[in-house]
Amino acid sequence: MSKAVNSIVSQSRTIRPIAASAIYGIAAYGDKLWAIDPRNGYLLEIDPLTDNTRILNSKNTADFIGVTGLAIAENTLWFTRDDNVYFCNLINNSWQPQLFIRLYYPADGIAVWQNTIYITCQKTGEILIYSRKNGEKITHFYLPGIGINNITLRNEEIWLADDLEQTVYCLEKATGETIFSVLTPFESPTGLTFFTNTETGEETLYIAYANREIYIRDNPNADPSHELQYRDRTFIHPLHFYYNQEQKYALSNGYLVEVLYTEEIAPLDPIELPNLEWRIALPAETDRQKIREITSIGLPFTEEVNDGQRIAVFKFDKFNSEERYIFGWKAILEVWSIKYQITPLDCENEPELSSEYQQKYLVDNDNLAMDKDLIISAASDAIGRETNILRKVYSIRNYVYDKLRYGIRPHIDTPDIVLKRGVGSCGEYLGLLLALCRINGIATRTVGRYKCPPHPQQKNLPLLPDFNHVWMEFYLPNFGWLPMESNPDDIIEGGPYPTRFFMGLAWYHAEMGKGVPFTNLTSNGLLIDKEQVSIGELAINHVRFIILDELKPS
Repeated sequence: MSKAVNSIVSQSRTIRPIAASAIYGIAAYGDKLWAIDPRNGYLLEIDPLTDNTRILNSKNTADFIGVTGLAIAENTLWFTRDDNVYFCNLINNSWQPQLFIRLYYPADGIAVWQNTIYITCQKTGEILIYSRKNGEKITHFYLPGIGINNITLRNEEIWLADDLEQTVYCLEKATGETIFSVLTPFESPTGLTFFTNTETGEETLYIAYANREIYIRDNPNADPSHELQYRDRTFIHPLHFYYNQEQKYALSNGYLVEVLYTEEIAPLDPIELPNLEWRIALPAETDRQKIREITSIGLPFTEEVNDGQRIAVFKFDKFNSEERYIFGWKAILEVWSIKYQITPLDCENEPELSSEYQQKYLVDNDNLAMDKDLIISAASDAIGRETNILRKVYSIRNYVYDKLRYGIRPHIDTPDIVLKRGVGSCGEYLGLLLALCRINGIATRTVGRYKCPPHPQQKNLPLLPDFNHVWMEFYLPNFGWLPMESNPDDIIEGGPYPTRFFMGLAWYHAEMGKGVPFTNLTSNGLLIDKEQVSIGELAINHVRFIILDELKPS
């Protein structure tokens, strides 16, 4: 795969409207942004350079409570509330809504292009297109995601922000076909607009976000005084993106991240291991991840390559449990969100998998229980009569999500036990996905190992992940390896499930090993089985992320 696109440090700023509790629609108007706060009914004018905020409808905020979509065209303000679409004349600043049309289902977002009105509706899963002149429906397009969508238009394109999919879609305005999609760096995008700086002429795609965040409140009237609380979080942030049409992927907001992985020797029992070699996988170079620098921590290491993956090798002539060491590596990475733009039609003529890949990626080499009747039957049920390889993977993912719900386990059980239990960790979701794909002739491999805590605005602070994490890649002979998350898209009981991480990864995934063990030990050249000596019994690992800068494509 090619390396990540060249990048520069982003100079764009996050806009935090004053007094806003939630922003659900934004529009550019002159050198300002207009936004709607549906909880308070505020129509806000926001200066993107200073955050200075003004309430425009100060005398009739009640008319704007519950508004979700916002658009401005030819001195007319358009908005959606419940089943209705309204407009206001901006010339007289009366802010008195006039009804344009009443729908059968709630209207979410709105955009206006000349004499055409575009309205998104999650209930029907459609973009409804109406005539501005007579209010008659012209046609409709299907929404590509499953969440609530806000909408804006640019030239011959429709742009959507889906709150559940955490995705922005670019569609052809004439046909509604998806051109490409990108992941947003934050959850719950609720509005979008293109804003042109009147001084520089630079165009920026701004995305609004609205959610709640957990924080620790110091309550002097309670004992203990610290208590867990929720508060509203809303802001507007630029979305940077790059679409590689030839290689069929799109990148969005990148970050320069320092990743540190170390082992602290602290054996539970006395032990001696002669000629010990301790291997730790190094970060990989991919379409979405670029290595700027790698240095050793504590002790020097040599490098070896295993199946294309770089491995750090730490050597101990005579490992003794009485001695203490800290050793590992520190990497400076460019990480991006990525979304591959491959459709089932692109996979109609996939060649047969090579014999080398069949021997490596279609076998049970990790206690996958592929010989168990329950798993063999599940592999058949998961795909039904489907023959297209991409649809097979998608069907297998949905089958696993239907059968499992997420839960942390003290250890990883085999897929047959997990399927019977109906509860699994990320590693157990992964094991079942691997087994069902491989039985169906789809090459798969494990990828991991950690995710940076997803707080991109907390720069230059140490961020410590709570858990390790694994996901998978599946192989399409015409395209190569494609990512798929193990469990994070399983968020709706019984579906439908988001596809944000199907052929996509968020910026916070750190790829540290593809199809190879993240760590292993050898003594006198022989692999040490974890039943003999567990790494967890020898050392404590320390993982730390520091976000240094936000990046955008150069």
